[in-house]
Amino acid sequence: MKRLIDALADDTDFFVEQVQITAIVFDNTDDVTVWATTIFDGELYFFHLGLQFSTLDLLLRLVAERAEALQEDVADALATVTEWPCLLEYASEEDPPVPLPGVALKLACTYPATEEGEEADEEAMPHNIFYLEGVFMRLEP
Repeated sequence: MKRLIDALADDTDFFVEQVQITAIVFDNTDDVTVWATTIFDGELYFFHLGLQFSTLDLLLRLVAERAEALQEDVADALATVTEWPCLLEYASEEDPPVPLPGVALKLACTYPATEEGEEADEEAMPHNIFYLEGVFMRLEP
């Protein structure tokens, strides 16, 4: 499996479809990272998506028949987590990856952070962590 960032020609915003969630990581009380895969140019790629909890809830409502169970998984984990980060994994036969059917995600690249007073390196390569710019649904006629 390849990193999605390595397949991009430039760092402009772009869309991915055929997304499957493989893990949800609660980074702290405000932020979450979704680990996901997508098919791009016929090959499987992985990427990480930084979100706020409200946006995670939106994505979970779009996963069709598993939405309620996933929302319960997230709620149970949040109610019992004592150490951060906390991982919910969906990459086994019992808990297979979670598809987002008919959904296109508009993503934006992220770059390494710079220290205060330090200039950004113009040659810095973007991370394989993206921000979500928008969620779009495919409408069938």
